Amino acid sequence: MSRPVVFIHGAWMTPKCWDPFLSYFTARGYNCLAPAWPYHDRSVEELNTLPDPRLGRLGLGEIADHFEGIIRALPMPPLIIGHSFGGLVAQVLLDRGLGAAGVALDPAPPRGIIAALYPTTTRSLLRVIITPGGWSKVFHWTQPEFAYAFVHTLPPDAQARAFRDYVVPESGRVFFQNALSALSAHSPARIDFANPRRAPLLIVAGAADHIVPATMVRATWRKYPRDQANAPDFREFPGRTHWLIAQPGWEEVASSVEAWLRAKAPAS
Repeated sequence: MSRPVVFIHGAWMTPKCWDPFLSYFTARGYNCLAPAWPYHDRSVEELNTLPDPRLGRLGLGEIADHFEGIIRALPMPPLIIGHSFGGLVAQVLLDRGLGAAGVALDPAPPRGIIAALYPTTTRSLLRVIITPGGWSKVFHWTQPEFAYAFVHTLPPDAQARAFRDYVVPESGRVFFQNALSALSAHSPARIDFANPRRAPLLIVAGAADHIVPATMVRATWRKYPRDQANAPDFREFPGRTHWLIAQPGWEEVASSVEAWLRAKAPAS
């Protein structure tokens, strides 16, 4: 039986963002699943036209629990690949003892990393964070906001196409929970970095990322003890934005991830 791969998308996205990686891994014999976050299981057009009113109350804990239920129902521990907030969720799930191995691509910061210290992160999400009552609001991103945060190195026509084809409204709560994680020892963004039972983990950064800059990703990696047998690996890709899962050259990232997974976890 082929080991399943569970792909976890990030904020402002649906599973559609994984189309390139799904094609790549499926062609290599993996059994791929890309479940949607709660309230993200419709087309991009439908979600933009009429987002679920419950979306504004969706938090990180509910997202992690949602994927835990999916993973526990699988016939064997899967490989877990997450992007952005999905990369943070992937780490939370590994911390819960799930998965045979995990990959966090441009992961949102866990508790212990203060996002406000990174100027490009603050600029990317400023409107969300300063909106009164944003904790329970549904936010619609603008094309300029998306372009700056995700695809600023792409030509304008490619930026517009990516915005049209992929971006959906999002819960403000996930951003507030992340920004305020230091205030709660029980934050859903908390990870036990010294957990000796965690499966192998690869953390990946895009050197040109604005919303989750490579310095932030490296800071997350450094939170894990280096002297443990299961210390995570780290890779940084030059010139890649937050859109490294779909921007031109994504194949190099997919190939690197797949090679690491083959080395760290048996295929079946």
